[in-house]
Parts: sequence; C-alpha cells; structure tokens
Amino acid sequence: MTKLLLIESPGKSKKLSQILGADWIVKASMGHIRELAQDGEDSLGFDLSGDRINCRYEIRGDRSHKVLSELRQAVKQATDIYIATDPDREGETIGWHLAQELRLKQPKRVTYTEITKAAVMSAISKPRTLDQNLIAAGRARDCLDKLVGYKGSKHLVWQLKNGAKSMGRVQSATLHLICQREKEIIAFVPEDYWSVWVEYKEGFKAFYRASLKAAKDENSEPDDAGKNEVKPESDKVKTQAEADRLVAIAKANPHGIIKIEKKTVNQSPPAPFITSTLQQAAGAKLRKSPEQTMKIAQSLYEAGHITYMRTDSVVLSEQFCDAVQKYLEANDPENVPDKTTRHRSKQGAQEAHEAIRPTNVNRLPAQLQTQLSADEANLYELIWNRAVASQCRPAQIAKTRIITQSADIFWEARGQVLIFPGYTRYWNNISDDVQLPNVVEGQKVNLKSANSEKKQTQPPPRYTEPKLVQLMERKGIGRPSTYSPTIKTLKEREYVQLTKSKLQPTPLGMELDDFLAKVLPDLIAAEFTAQMESQLDVIADGKQNWEKWLTSWNREYFDPALKQAIQAVKGYTSTANSHNFAPAKTTGKRRKTKSDALAEILGNDNEVVKGKKTRSTSDITPTKATGRRSKTTADALAEILGNDNEVVKQKKTRSTSDIAPTKATGRRSKTTANSGNENKKSFAETTEILCLKCNKLMVKVPTKSEKVKAGHFLSCDKRQNGCGAVMFLNDKTKQYELPYAERAAKTPETKDLSEFPCPVCSLPMEKHNYTDKKSGETKTMLRCSNAENRKDGCKEVAFWWTTQKHWWSPTFGEIKSKGDAASKKKRS
Repeated sequence: MTKLLLIESPGKSKKLSQILGADWIVKASMGHIRELAQDGEDSLGFDLSGDRINCRYEIRGDRSHKVLSELRQAVKQATDIYIATDPDREGETIGWHLAQELRLKQPKRVTYTEITKAAVMSAISKPRTLDQNLIAAGRARDCLDKLVGYKGSKHLVWQLKNGAKSMGRVQSATLHLICQREKEIIAFVPEDYWSVWVEYKEGFKAFYRASLKAAKDENSEPDDAGKNEVKPESDKVKTQAEADRLVAIAKANPHGIIKIEKKTVNQSPPAPFITSTLQQAAGAKLRKSPEQTMKIAQSLYEAGHITYMRTDSVVLSEQFCDAVQKYLEANDPENVPDKTTRHRSKQGAQEAHEAIRPTNVNRLPAQLQTQLSADEANLYELIWNRAVASQCRPAQIAKTRIITQSADIFWEARGQVLIFPGYTRYWNNISDDVQLPNVVEGQKVNLKSANSEKKQTQPPPRYTEPKLVQLMERKGIGRPSTYSPTIKTLKEREYVQLTKSKLQPTPLGMELDDFLAKVLPDLIAAEFTAQMESQLDVIADGKQNWEKWLTSWNREYFDPALKQAIQAVKGYTSTANSHNFAPAKTTGKRRKTKSDALAEILGNDNEVVKGKKTRSTSDITPTKATGRRSKTTADALAEILGNDNEVVKQKKTRSTSDIAPTKATGRRSKTTANSGNENKKSFAETTEILCLKCNKLMVKVPTKSEKVKAGHFLSCDKRQNGCGAVMFLNDKTKQYELPYAERAAKTPETKDLSEFPCPVCSLPMEKHNYTDKKSGETKTMLRCSNAENRKDGCKEVAFWWTTQKHWWSPTFGEIKSKGDAASKKKRS
C-alpha cells in the first residue's frame, strides 16, 4: 500500500519522508496551484449575482501545470491520499483547490504545528475532512481583496496618473496609519521647557515635583517592539525664570526626607511568541525586518526545530509545559513555578494553534550553533529563551520612592532592585537596577548641587517596522500571515521608505492617502478594516454564509461608495509636489521602472502595472490576486488596450512554430504590443536565433551596417537582454557562433560538465564544490555551466539526495539526466 502526503513547501519533503518511511510519497504543491481567473468585469474572475458568487478558477502558470501533472501521476499510484497543507485558513483553502483539481473524492485532512515524528504520526492517526467553513472564509478573503484591489486601483488609483499603482484593503489601511503619524509630526510645534534636579552627598539624585502625587512609572510596561528607555526628569517647568527660582530655593534652604515608599512587585513572565511579537522582538533585538524574520522562521520550521510560525495564539501544549518544568527542575530548580503558567490569547485568536516554540526544549541553542546559519541560530535562541521564560516564576523587584523637601518645594528620587530574577534569566525585559541609599524618614540630607537643563518637546516618532506590526495587531488590521507582506508591498510601491530605520511616507504615499481619505474614508479606517476581519472570522466559525455576506457588503457599501468616489476623481487635483517631505531617493527622483517605460511607449493615457508575488492575500492589487501568479506585461497591455486586441508573449524556446514569419527572413510578426509604435524610436528587431551567451532570443540592433541588415551578424541588445553579445554567421557550418575568444572563455577546460540539463535554461549543469554552512564539510552540487546565465537569473542548483540516490532541486524536485528523460519519454 502506497500513501500520498500532499504538502505546500518542498522544503519539508526530506524531513517528512524520513519520518513516514518508504511506504509514503511526499509531494509539494509549491503553494497555490489555482487562482481566480483574469476574466469578466474588471478581470475579477467571479460574478456577483443576487446573493450568489460564481467563481472561475484557473491554473496558476506553467509551473503549476507541471506540478499538477506530477501530482496526478502520484495520485494514481496511491491507495490513500492525505492533504497536509499548512494549519491555517489559507492552508485549508489550498487543500480544497488541490482536492478540486485532482478530483479527490475523500481526501484525508491532517494538520500539525511541528514537523516531529510524534506530531506528524499523531496527525496521520486522526485525519479529518476538509473544513468547509475555513474554506469559505478563505474564498471570501480572496474575492473581497480582489474586489477592492482591482476595482479600487483601476477606477480610482490609476486615474490619478501620478505613479501610484495600487490600493488594497489591508495595504491602504496600514499606509493610513503611517501617513497619520507623519501629519502629526508635521503639525507638531516644539515647546521649550526645563528639567530641575538636586544631587545629595548621600549618593542620590532627586527631581522637582509640583505635588506629592506619584508620577507614572516610566518602565512599568515591557515592550517587545523595543521601548526606548526614558531618562528620568522633573515635572516640566515652562520658563527659565521659574527654573532659576527653584534652583535658588534649593540652594538657600535645608533639605529633609519627608516620605519613603517601599514595595515589592512581581513582574509576570511574558507570553511565548506569536507571529507579531516574534517580528517585533526580532526587529528590536536582531535588527531583522518582518520579511526576513518570517523567512528565517520558515526554514527553522521546515527543519523541525520550531512550531508553525503563523499564529495568534499564546497557548502551549501540555506536553511542552511538562517538558519545560522537567528541564527547570534539572537545571534551574529555583525557577519552577508553583503551578503551570497559563497565558491568555487575545479575543478571536485561533486557540487550536500553539504559540511559536521549540519542538524540543532539550535541544539547546548552543547545540545547534554548528548546524544552523548565524541568522537561524540567533532566531532559534530568541524563540527558545522566550518559550522557557514564559513558564518560569515571576521576577521580584524592590521599588523605592524617596520624597525630600526644601522650603515648600518637593523633590523625588526613584530606585528599583531586582531581588529575584525569575524569568529574566532567560528573557530580560526589566530596566537596570537603580540603587538608593538606606535612609529614614525625617533624616536631613546634604545638598551637593542644584541645577536645571533646558529641553524641548519632541514630536511623536515615526514607526519602526516592529512598532508598525505591533500597531497593526492591536488595531486588528490584517492577520499574522499579512503583517510582513503588507509592509513589503508598501515599500515596493514606493509609498513608504526607510529613513534611519523608520518608516516615512513618500510624497506619492501621502498623496494617495489624502486622496483615499477624501473618496473612501471608511475603507482606510482601522476600525472598518478590523470589522471586516472579524466578519471573516465569523464565516470561519460557520456562523455566516460567505456569499451572502460579500454580495451584501458590495451592494450596500462598496459599489455605491466606489461610484461616488469615481465622480470625485474628476475634480481631484494632484498634490504630489505640495508635501514637505524628503524625496524617496537621494536624487529626489523615483527610479524609472519597466512599467514606466511601457507607459511611455503606449502614451500618457495608459497605465502599466507591475505585479509582485506574495503569499499573502490581504493586499491584492490589480496585478495579482491572493498571492497568485503576477500579472505579466502581456496581461497588463491586454487590459490597457482592450478586449479587441491581443498581446502575444514571445517564449524562450528553440522552436519557431509559434512565431509567425512575415517575410522569408522569418522575422517575428508585429503584435498588438508593438503595433502602435511606428512614430516612436524603433526597438531592436527580435530574431528566432538563441544567444549562445545568455540563451535569450537574439535581436538585431538598429544600425546602418549592411552586414547586419543582411543577417551576417546578430547583436544581443544590452537594453533588452542585458547581454550585449555579438554572433556571426559561419559560412561553412551555416550556424551563428560567438567570436573565438568568447567561445573559449565560455567553455573552459576546467569545467566538470554533467549529463544533467539545467531545469531552467536546459544547458548542461556543472559540478561545483561548496562548503556546507551547518556541517563545515565540502560537498558537491550541480549548477548551470554558463556563468553569464547565473548572473542573469538562472540560479537553480541541485543537491545530491543521499537516501533517494538522485540529484534534487529545491524548486523542481528530481533532476533527470538527458538519457533517462529520453528513455522515459520513449517508453511512455
């Protein structure tokens, strides 16, 4: 009996195959395999009719077609099929798409939050069916985000013609938070004030207080996002004259202690990490962006070192809590709590999930130093320390407050001493000790000095990336899987920039936010976005029909609001140059992109949008849908030019069957994409000959040379291909060749070519020695033999899979030799 386990990421395949054994086939879907089609009104791929939604799905590009072909073959070999996509709403939806496309009648759904033998085998032993409520919530999110992103961007954002490319339900609400803070900074008017203090010979410093009322404890609330240490100061004195008067009184009068307050407080241990707090702590302590943090955490999860890293629950399993208690009993008995510590998740958190923790508490960070990269080791240590700290005893802090008086003026000194470290042995979030001397009430103290310092009020700070993640979580904007890609999208769209590690909106971002605040104020409000997230949670709980909810939301709010906003666009005047902000680049100009170049070609009335790939579904723009295939240049041009035109994408292939010759020379026919450019400067003419240097189609650069016109020479255009190679026609062989010097340099004798073709460009792969970062051993891998190709993006490599006895690519799976592939093709 052969069993098939369907997962998302190929990075887990090796670990799961080792756990499950030879009777199992483990295959990865490589993420989403289907997406909403690019058809219908505004290319939404679905129709809203009454209370129903008719969705049309399509396979997500060539790679997904290839993956599905392999999965269908695997399904035929299997007696039982298990879907083990990620344990969240999106993973459930991906599992549903797989079941639909592979025509699986009764697939078994299994979920686990850690890739360990115990967790995986336990999940396999208790399969369930696909959760239709989670699937409904996932489909609702897909349609909602595409509805907002496509319609809003096309009918509103593009009409501004200022370079803005997209808006999104989560994206625009997050941008609004950043822009609101920037406006507060701009509107801020600094004020002068003075801090006044005295120093005593007994060894402590006290600050002026206008009354005996206790001031707020600045360090009372630990903060994962990196709370700045606030230096103690006096109550604000507004004039120099008043500050001088207080200093004079302090110098002219004796001082005595009138009050001493002492108390011991217990500081509870922090909860284990969830997605947002992990991103905050990694940003504050390791200087990692949310995107970098999640990539490192993903690799740790796939290697079986930590539990699933997209979660909003602080719950820990009973087994892990027991394991931590045993670890503490053996290594730190003073820190064993009287009872197991429980932490409460926020309202709406998915309690079925666990917090982020190590899979084995006895796998100490020091033991993994040689097996992990530096970034992985540092993040693992952070996660291990936090998880263990969450199960320790509270820290005990002795706090002291001393009040002195001179004449009718009061002075305050604060001190604190850590008397029992508790959890801080593993996670120190408490300020340093401030020791005060042993004094008693009524005691006279001797003045050493009295002074004042002029200061100025400061504007609210811009958000760091960790602080923004914290704010998004608190306001309910997005979900754990969307924090990182949302910030990434804002940076890529050039709506925000990093200025001294702080997020600052660009003039383009400010203008877009100003515009959306005028025409769609509700949609960018944090409360409105959070309410929509709550509705998706209600759907996931099975308490709301997703189609009825979304059609009602569109009919009652979005459609009329959008129509009203479209009318407002006509009277809107661009304010991009009126904002007082630093430019997005040091040159003050935005870098011209390929999209800008295409827009110039097509004229000012058209807009070309470049899409980005992201796993998140919360920031859908008109160039993508729920993290699916990016819209290509051909897609964007087709949408711009209308349905009556066709845009043909030239594929990189040696076959010329798809190229319609217009003359005997076999030149590529003119397509819609270049049909309107007769009055523009002509582009290089594409041929059907592949460049021997970069493996792209050669082009004839416009030139007066008769030999080039006659076809004796071809040039690979630097602007179009980035190569610049020149090839000539060999009269004897009738083949195009590189000059001898380049041919010799291209295939040096030192290359150890293999029989395995590169899965990207089909050129032979070569053997290459490298040093394994984890083990320090020198190993051999396969890589593309053409150095120019590797620079140009052909970065695929293959590694020897010891247990399976074949070469394996992280992206394409098994790499077959030419002979093996040919023989299999012949047999089939």
